Formats: sequence, C-alpha cells, structure tokens
Amino acid sequence: MHEVTKRISFCYGHRLLKHPGKCSHYHGHNGLVEVTCSKDKLNEQGMVVDFDEIREALKSWIDEKLDHRMILNEKDPLVQFLKDKKEPHLTLPGEPTAEAIAKLIYDEALMRKLPVSQVTLWETPTAGATYRT
Repeated sequence: MHEVTKRISFCYGHRLLKHPGKCSHYHGHNGLVEVTCSKDKLNEQGMVVDFDEIREALKSWIDEKLDHRMILNEKDPLVQFLKDKKEPHLTLPGEPTAEAIAKLIYDEALMRKLPVSQVTLWETPTAGATYRT
C-alpha cells in the first residue's frame, strides 16, 4: 500500500458543552490537518495522488467552511447570537471535538473523490485526533 500525506493549516474556535473542564469555555486553536491518501497501485505519474490535487480539493473548502469560524454544537446558545450578528460559524449535530472535525474533513475528502484513508486534526502540536477507514 502506498500513502501520501498533505498538511493544511487553519484557525478555528469552539467549545465543548459537555466537557467538565476548561474546554467548556470558548477558545481557539491553530489547527493542522493531515490528509492521508492511499492506493495499492500508483498512477501513470508514479503517484498515489498529486499533493496539489489534495490541496486544490480541500484547501478552498477548509478556508470557506472551517478557517476562522466558530465550530459549535447546533444546541449551543451562542449559535443564535452568531446568526443574528452574521458572524461566520459552522454547527455540528454533536460536540465539535477534534474527532468530529477530523471525520467532517474525511467525509468531504471522500465526496471530492480523493482516495483518503485517514485524516488527523492536530489542535495543538501535542494533541490530535484521527479518523480512518
């Protein structure tokens, strides 16, 4: 199996309503997402997929949907305030954990026909969450 990984950085804010500690407060991260694509056979260029193809497929979507957004549980009371103020945000049906955001990016990569096998979202340089097949 051959694998390639492309890293894409973005900034976001969130809070976890059900968290018993400091993550229940609004806070932000300088996130780093690693998108790994895998194939048994290389293409005619000798690649799994060109790094530029991964970037082109996901960077603009990440910039539009996730970068500098508050990512919140749809039940978070802040959602209505952000809507009223026309502030950029994204709601998820559950807690906006690193695990949930990694899966969101994974699903988008699949929809964009990338041979994605794994997505890791690093919230900090030492704390990340991975979703893989």
